[in-house]
Order: sequence, then structure tokens, then C-alpha cells
Amino acid sequence: MTGTDPNTNAPEGPWIDPLDEQLVAAFPGRVVRKDLVHALKVGFNIPVYVLEYLLGKYCSTTDEAQIREGLDMVKQTIAERVVRADQAELIKSRLQRSRSMKLIDLVTVTFDEKDQGGKYWAALATAGLTKMHISEDLVHKYERVLTGGVWSNVEITYDDTLVHGTVTRPFVLSRMQPIQIASARLDEFLTARASFTREQWVDVLLRTMGYEPTHPDFTWRRKLLYLLRLVPMVEKNYNLIELGPRETGKSFVFRELSPYAILLSGGQGTVADLFGWKHRKDKAGLVVRYDLVAFDEVAGSYFKNESEKQMFKGYMEQGSFSRGDDKGTISADAGIIFNGNIDGNVEAIARTTHLFTALPESVRNDTAFHDRWHAYLPGWEMPKLRPEHFTRHLGFIADYIAEIFHNELRRLNFTDLADQHFALGNHVGQRDRKAALRTVSGLIKLLHPDGKCSKDELGEYLDFGLELRRRVKEQLKRINPIEFSRVNLSFIDKQTGEERFAECAELGAIRLIPEGPLPPGDVFSVGVDPGTDRVALFRIQAASVLGTGRFNLVGVTSKNIRESAKMAFDYLRANGKRVGLVLGRRRLGALLKRRPLATISGAGIHQETQLRDSDAGSFGLAMSKAVLDAAAGLDLPAHAADAVYCDINGERYRSEEWGLFATRAHAALRSLQYQTFCGSIGDVGAAFGAIASIAAAQSFARGYARGPRALVMAGSDSGTRGAMFLHDPRLEGRP
Repeated sequence: MTGTDPNTNAPEGPWIDPLDEQLVAAFPGRVVRKDLVHALKVGFNIPVYVLEYLLGKYCSTTDEAQIREGLDMVKQTIAERVVRADQAELIKSRLQRSRSMKLIDLVTVTFDEKDQGGKYWAALATAGLTKMHISEDLVHKYERVLTGGVWSNVEITYDDTLVHGTVTRPFVLSRMQPIQIASARLDEFLTARASFTREQWVDVLLRTMGYEPTHPDFTWRRKLLYLLRLVPMVEKNYNLIELGPRETGKSFVFRELSPYAILLSGGQGTVADLFGWKHRKDKAGLVVRYDLVAFDEVAGSYFKNESEKQMFKGYMEQGSFSRGDDKGTISADAGIIFNGNIDGNVEAIARTTHLFTALPESVRNDTAFHDRWHAYLPGWEMPKLRPEHFTRHLGFIADYIAEIFHNELRRLNFTDLADQHFALGNHVGQRDRKAALRTVSGLIKLLHPDGKCSKDELGEYLDFGLELRRRVKEQLKRINPIEFSRVNLSFIDKQTGEERFAECAELGAIRLIPEGPLPPGDVFSVGVDPGTDRVALFRIQAASVLGTGRFNLVGVTSKNIRESAKMAFDYLRANGKRVGLVLGRRRLGALLKRRPLATISGAGIHQETQLRDSDAGSFGLAMSKAVLDAAAGLDLPAHAADAVYCDINGERYRSEEWGLFATRAHAALRSLQYQTFCGSIGDVGAAFGAIASIAAAQSFARGYARGPRALVMAGSDSGTRGAMFLHDPRLEGRP
């Protein structure tokens, strides 16, 4: 099969691949060749979904002859019925002469309640015709004309006998046929989707967006990032920010793919535009009329006053707003999307400041505003688009997939699916949880609209969602490190107890001190660089090798730093024994011969499957098993614990777990009294086990222990439960 008419600029040679054939078979009449759309878009200034409707009507086939014939029909239809904005007076003149005309235009209708009995008036956006008569039947049949308008095939007639009030209103919108797919049923969509693998379906969606997924620049991660731009179309009240280089296609999908999305050029949008006019029910805001409101080039926008910013914050958090008039509180589903450009090297920006610096000054450092973002899409990871990145294959007709997104997928909710297999880590706050799970829900709607996906796939989406949210939290931490210190977002496999932490690639430039234990001999320190008189971060790596004891300094070029390091070494060599930093052989031997303060007689670890966030709550099973394992070598109840150290810290589930444990393993306890540290030194977190063991050992050594045995027990948010029996080593021959 050969290429299409060269006048369409379509690539020459065979273009059909197995995915095209599979897509045509599964969705007949619902697909279109995307390169034809790009070719026609250059010559005709109408929305892509209007072009694709016409192409789908005449060119939804793989037969070259039918495609060429269909293209001629599309071009003829557009040439005859689509007019330019500067032809408004010409259209009026032709209507007066011919009395009738057929056009393709955006139809909007307003209702004038001040007119006696009420009156509907139609308007054509491009042709510039206003105050056109339209029947109530047409308005009621196509109610979308009242909420933002709909592109339609219309017939306009001219009747100069029509007088309204004292003014002649001769234009009549007598017939209209919306440019939309006749039906978009979810059951048919799900049945057809089942014939594709996940990877094939991702490629279908990428081609629907106009991209060629087989190009090597489209890695699996980049494919997911491109699909993230579709999530606000299927997930209600999803707030997304994308900042990155120019020419990466940040705004295209919001401008061209769906009539239910609106892109505000220049990032400008007043409160009245977004949330409606006060005391005007006929002036509904954009967030009520659309599924998403995207701000393009947002770096140039601004908030005129603090109240406008507060309204944004309230709506982005709650999905509702009030203008302070008789309309009360209004709920809306539209997500807020910010698109903007970042100038400069992202790693350099990340090292010196935060990644919201491209935003207008009024919100740049407003942590409360940015905390409302559900995801930060790293636009710097997206390739600059080149001609070879665009597909010449089949994808869904934009209007068809837009109807599926708006009417079918948007009403579904899959935010609870991840809870079947995973629990979220202790750094994940309520906003973090909502954000990540909404991302997961959106991806499942796009890729698994029947809600059926594997545990591994769920884990992948949850990790992706937490990463996108962590990118937001990391910037908040840079702005206010005290309030937003908990940024290590993670999730835990309920079956294995494995905890996975979300990572942001650009954090390599930010994380000067690596997480986790450092290698032996490594230490970080903050000090003053005597050469520059600036506070600096120093990393010292020390290694002991065979030799004469001479101090060698490598990897440092600054003379002042070398001299400071040599002075520090000389001081430690001279005073190390006195301060306990250097051990001689005699002192080390004496320490090794000392009697231990306490001896471990047994330990146990078990995994709790009923975590604190589960519906049932913890039953204390894992803790009971851990204690009984630790006491396996003891003669219970004769050798029960005289003292118990537990990590109760005021959280309800820990107290409930203690009570349930005490009823199951009461033989291991001599008393139900316990000791904890939350009332003295505070909640010590993960250090509890070590601190409690030291406290028990000191009680033996200093003689104030209640008895010769102590039980230390602790648990983690991930469900791990551990216990350890300690006893006084002076009890020779006794367990």
C-alpha cells in the first residue's frame, strides 16, 4: 500500500502496522489518521476535534483510495462552511441576498430572563452573528450550547419581518447538528479495550495525542509522563503543574483534544472568569462549565490581590467556592493546571533555590498555595518535539475519546484499589495520600478502565504518584524546611512488609548529604572556609592503612583547608586519649574484660498484617508472637518480665494493641505496668529499642530494677513487631 496524496504532506510508503489493523477492527469508525489532522490543521484554523470529526466521518479507513476521496470531501466542506472572523459583514450580506446559509461554527446560547416570558438568543463565535432566534426545542435538545457552546453544522435563515421589541432581528438559527460522535458507550469501549495489552493501549493513547510511541525518545517513563497530561480529563478536581523548557507540547493536549477543556493563553484569568460573576446566574465560571482550566505561560500571570489567591487555594483544596452572594457555596469538578517555562539548568536551580521560581512573585514562595498541587510533572524530562516525534498512524477521533473521558471515565473512582495491597508510609500526610491516590486512580481509568490491574502495576502507579507529589513536597521543604521536613514518601507491601521510597531524579543535585548510613570513616561537617570566609559543607573521609602513623591529606586544593585539617589532626593526636577518642591497647583490653550490663536471653520479630490504617485495626497478633518467641527459653510464668518497656506514645492504636497483647501473652508479664519515654524525654521514634535496652541495663547495674528480667517491645508503622528479653548478668546459671 502506498502513501497518500503528496498535497497532504503525509509520509510516503506503507504506514499501516499491526496496531493500526487491531485498532480499526476493535473501534470501527472511531479512529482517524493523525498525520492527516496535522496536514489540514496548517491550512484551517478550527479546533482539532472538529477536524477529526470530519476526518473520522470521511476517512476512518485504511483504504488509500477512500482516504483520498474523503480528504477532498473534508476540504470542500471546510472551504464552504468555515468562515473567518473578518467575514462577519460579508456573511450578513450573503444571508440577506440568499436568505439561507450553512456554516460550521461554535454555537452559544444565552437566556434573557428580563424579556417577557424569557427569550433564548443564539450566537456564532467565528461568524460574529449575535441575537439570533433559536427555538426552545433546539436548546433543550442540545443543552451544551448553554454551558460554553458546541461546534455544530448549522443552517442560518434570514427573515426581515421578525421584530423583537422595536428592533428588527432577522437572523434565525433554524437547524443545527452538533459535531460530535453519535454514541460513546462505556460497555463497548471496555469490551474493545480488552483486546489490547497494557503496552499496546499506552501506544494507542499516545497516538491519539498525536505522538509516535515507537520512536526511541519515547521511553516507558516518558510515555507515563505524557499520559499524566490526560489525568485531569478523567479525574475530578485534579491539580497539575508542569514547568519545563519550551517546545515540549505542554499546552497542546489542553487546547486541542477535548471541548471540555479550556486553555487560557498568557496565564490570565480573573476570579470572575473562573468562578462567575456575583449576583449573575447567567455568568457561570469556567470551573463550573469545564472539566479543567489550564493556564498557559503561567510565569507571566499574577494575582491582583490576596483575596483572589485565597479563592484559588480554597477551590483547589475543597472543590467548591462561594462568591458571597445569594448563590451560596457552589461545587465544581474542574482541575487547575499550570503550564510554564523554566529558563536555565534545572540542576543548578535545584541546588540554589526551588523549582517554583518560574511562577509569579505573588505565589512563588506561598507554601499553602503550592501544597494544593497533586502532581508536579517534570517538564525538563520531556523531549523538544521534532517532526519525527509525530505519528502518521491511527488514533482515536478526539471527540470520541473526549466523550468517553467526560461522560464515562470521569464518574468512576479507583482511589481505593491501592489499599488492597499497600499501606502508605509515616511521612505521607493526608494531602499527600489524596494526591498520590488520585494520580493512581487517573492512570487506572486511562489504562485499565475496567478497574482490573495487577499488584505490580498498582505498585508502579503508586510509586509514580508518590514521586510526583514528593516533587511538590521537596520544593515546599526548600521554602520552609521546618514545616515540610517529612518528604520521604513511601508505601509498604502489606504481604511482605517491604517499604519502597519514591525518588525524584533531580534530587541528586539537591541531596548533598546522601540518605542512609554513611560508610565507616565518613562524616559531614559545617564550617567556615577560611579562604572565602563563607559557611560551607565539608565531607571528611578517613581511612586507616598500614604505615608509620603519618597524616596524609588528599583531594583538597585549598591551602587554608589543608592547614586547618593538619591542625585538627595534631590536636586529636595530642589530646585524644584524654577525651576518649583514641584507645590504647591496655584501655581497649580492659573494656573487653568488663562484665556486660545486661544479657539478651531471647528475641522475636513478626510482621503484623492488620495495620493501623486497615478497617479492622491491629489485633496484637504479631506482637504476641514476637514476645512469646523471645520468651521461648524461659520457664513461664516463673520467669516472667519484672519490668516492661513499650513504645506507647499517645497514639490510640498502640494502646489498643497493648491491651490485646496483654490478654494473649499475659504469662510473660509479672505486672501490667509498663514504662515508656513519651512523658519524660519524648517520642523517640525508631530509637526506642536502643534507648529502652540501655535504660533496662542501667537499672540492673545501678540496683533500682524491679527484678532481674526486663522485656523491651516495639513496633513500626510498617507492621514490624519486635520483642527482647534482657536479664541481669549477675544471675549466674539462670536464664
